[in-house]
Amino acid sequence: MNKEQVEGKFDQIKGEIKKTWGKLTDNDIMLYNGKQEEFFGVLKEKYGVAKEVAEKRIKEFEKDCPTCAGTRTPTKAA
Repeated sequence: MNKEQVEGKFDQIKGEIKKTWGKLTDNDIMLYNGKQEEFFGVLKEKYGVAKEVAEKRIKEFEKDCPTCAGTRTPTKAA
């Protein structure tokens, strides 16, 4: 998978995150793509959502995304 495909998949997941947690800014959401611990901290601060619950929900977004089948969002160690 090339860089553009990976970025496209993340954009789709990012859209679902924004729909579900609308108080998150684009900068907050971009934390998921590199600093997941900070992302989950912001999510907990704004919504009171536990990390485990948020991770499960994001995996559901990935599973339900028709063009994301068999892919994962790009992540880096925090």
